[in-house]
Amino acid sequence: MAGRSGGIRGSQVGAGPMGENERGESAPRVVVSFWCGNGHEARIGFSLEAVTPQEWDCPKCGLVASTDRDNAPAPAGTVPYKTHLGYLCQRRTQEEGDLLLEEALAKLRGTV
Repeated sequence: MAGRSGGIRGSQVGAGPMGENERGESAPRVVVSFWCGNGHEARIGFSLEAVTPQEWDCPKCGLVASTDRDNAPAPAGTVPYKTHLGYLCQRRTQEEGDLLLEEALAKLRGTV
């Protein structure tokens, strides 16, 4: 089976020198610049008919970027990683935890 090929090599659906003749005219576009808190500029192209958003995610750092270069949004504060015990302590008091522990140990010992 070494000499067998599966179709025309080097082609894909829609490939070829078609260009604008086959696809039609492109919609008129406007390029909007967005700036993030780190000073990155993202230039995004939109159709003239589309409503351009006021905010966009920066493709370089992921922060929120706005169209106002001088008043770029401040980075959102990051929440520190919380362990399983941290979430548990948020839901239960120490007394509730002790009571649940005693019930679980009683089940294991077979005294319940």
